[in-house]
Amino acid sequence: MTPAAEKTPPDFCVDDLIDDPDTKIIVCCGSGGVGKTTTAAAVGVRAAERGRDVVVLTVDPARRLAQALGLTELDNTPRLVEGVDGELYAMMLDMKRTFDEIVEAHAEPGRAQQILANPFYQSLSSSLSGTQEYMAMEKLGQLHRSGAWDLIVVDTPPSRSALDFLDAPERMGRFLDGRLIKILMAPAKAGGRFGLKVVTAGFGMFTSAITKVLGGQLLKDVQTFVLAFDTMFGGFRERAEQTYRLLQAPGTAFLVVAAPEPDALREASYFVERLAEEQMPLAGMVLNRVHKSDASHLSAVRSQAAAETLEDRGAHPLAAALLRLHAERMQVTAREARLCESFTSSHPTVPRATVAAMAEDVHDLDGLRCIARDLAGEPEEPAA
Repeated sequence: MTPAAEKTPPDFCVDDLIDDPDTKIIVCCGSGGVGKTTTAAAVGVRAAERGRDVVVLTVDPARRLAQALGLTELDNTPRLVEGVDGELYAMMLDMKRTFDEIVEAHAEPGRAQQILANPFYQSLSSSLSGTQEYMAMEKLGQLHRSGAWDLIVVDTPPSRSALDFLDAPERMGRFLDGRLIKILMAPAKAGGRFGLKVVTAGFGMFTSAITKVLGGQLLKDVQTFVLAFDTMFGGFRERAEQTYRLLQAPGTAFLVVAAPEPDALREASYFVERLAEEQMPLAGMVLNRVHKSDASHLSAVRSQAAAETLEDRGAHPLAAALLRLHAERMQVTAREARLCESFTSSHPTVPRATVAAMAEDVHDLDGLRCIARDLAGEPEEPAA
């Protein structure tokens, strides 16, 4: 494809998004390892320094966000970030603590303690597949209902699939509505002596069989949990539906974060299509860690040829080595450009911001500001 024929996506400028007072939630999503956490933090810093009251919610267990924001730790409570010209708070999702808070808030005190002490609940709240994503949705709903901030920036979980965040409420609903749960609840819900006798007979056959697999104590823990948790099932579904509608609302904006790698762009493509199917507002795509060169006029072929010439003459070995490094950089740049062209051909209307690859990982506020400038399309600041 010739340069004249290449499709150019619309530019995405993060300032247009965060300066709009109607923007209440920004969700950074994408596959693992593409820089969602850093992007969310950079957007939060930029928004706070442009006058928004911001809280950044991360679910990244690597704690990189805390380090970049200069905090010793993050937990389930929003903490003020020092050194930012504005109001910026940050927090890291504590999956189990969020689950406990839901139980404490929506169950009677005696019932809540019974649930929290139940061994099956303790395992469920820590390890059930999809719990982290569901609790991220729960915490987002809590932050929004509090009204304490006018902008919430969400860093979605580092899941196997970028779609897990959107699928979490449905998966939790399937678990709560599953056959096993209904069977375990049947004895308590059976009405009248005859109904109870029939259900108990069938339940006895079921428990006899499953006890051989799970063990009697585990089955008893599960039954106790289900009966205590029964009154809360409806609340889980209702809040999940409310948060899902919130994600579809005009005040929410999704940023799909990707790196110029085949798997990351493939996942980004899936997410763009899924957002369209679910009628969720996509603000743009952030293409992270893109390699650039200040000497892009010197092609990889010419650079390689010049290096070979110098090496044949036995002259200027350092210059020859630099020319080879430049040739490798230009080859990487060309490969990334081809991958991006393929994505653009499939999604030509998706606005894009490009963030240049940095020499080292971002570890402070200045690094986040540098990324934010790329997201805003500002030119690089001249070196001091």
